[in-house]
Amino acid sequence: MNANPPIEAQDRPARLTVGVVGAGRVGPALAASLQLAGHRPVAVSGVSDASVRRAAALLPDVPLVSPAEVLVRADLVLLTVPDDALAGLVSGLAETGAVRPGQLLVHTSGRFGTAVLDPATRAGALPLALHPAMTFTGTQVDVQRLAGCSFGVTAPDELRMAAEALVIEMGGEPEWIAEAARPLYHAALAIGANHLVTLVAQSMELLREAGVGAPDRMLGPLLGAALDNALRSGDAALTGPVARGDAGTVAAHIAELRKHAPQSVAGYLAMARTTADRALAHGLLKPELAEDLLGVLAHVPNASDVSAAPEVLDAPEASEGTPDAPDGTPDEAPDGTRDDGGQDAPDTRAPDPETPQTPDDTPDSGPQGGDR
Repeated sequence: MNANPPIEAQDRPARLTVGVVGAGRVGPALAASLQLAGHRPVAVSGVSDASVRRAAALLPDVPLVSPAEVLVRADLVLLTVPDDALAGLVSGLAETGAVRPGQLLVHTSGRFGTAVLDPATRAGALPLALHPAMTFTGTQVDVQRLAGCSFGVTAPDELRMAAEALVIEMGGEPEWIAEAARPLYHAALAIGANHLVTLVAQSMELLREAGVGAPDRMLGPLLGAALDNALRSGDAALTGPVARGDAGTVAAHIAELRKHAPQSVAGYLAMARTTADRALAHGLLKPELAEDLLGVLAHVPNASDVSAAPEVLDAPEASEGTPDAPDGTPDEAPDGTRDDGGQDAPDTRAPDPETPQTPDDTPDSGPQGGDR
């Protein structure tokens, strides 16, 4: 259910012609969503074979043209390119005179606000930053996932209503982000989404090493419950040996990881230390147990010495059963809730759509926080 009030007719953007510069995973999906709202995609640029296929699948019959030609044809232009390519693209388009006064120029980078669009703004463009906090696969499913998706919105005050209206038309929920807060906002999404993929993939590898035949089936219910509890209750949802101060179990984990997956030790230690700090700060980890635990985490031989194992310290026996079972979490609590794979970086100097592109075009099915 959309919590935003209905957009009045006078506040809705007029039916617009829409262009996409960079047919990565995000741009075609957003354009297809805008098409469902009554806008009309008229042009798309893309350089890799995968980009061409995405554009054809999500925006059939929309011509593939150069970036400059996209701006000629469209009233609303989506710049859906990698973060590091955005500033150069904007400058190039402005310098070549491709930007038209009154043209809505929208980028979908989480890192940047509207300042990155300043060269185009000086040429008369209307700048908007609309970042969907969602992972994209480059398929039709992305259009459906936009329903209820939060967008980080940054725009000049006079364009705020238009920006929010566009997000709502795509089925999203606008969340206003100040220009100066964009890097922090994006870092938060990367920690929560990008790092989650790494943790889950690593956990599945270790379970396979332990002999589990279907690690995805084993992890699914556990991780789903942990995520739900964390969104509802924050740090109060912490369970497991670190939150309990079970130093002996943690030491045993480290010893096993050194033998079977030494590349995982550094990540385990970093997350365990952070978890211990948060558990201690929130009163979940008893101070008298924290000393031994932090000692295990602090005095570990160099990770390159895979034969070394930390001393297993005595610690009180845990009262829970399964160490990571999501127990003790309140059932009633308020609900809570991309680098950028899948963007297409056009070269404004060589707009040939057949030019090969090096970035990986493999669809990204893991949470990426909305990166292209």
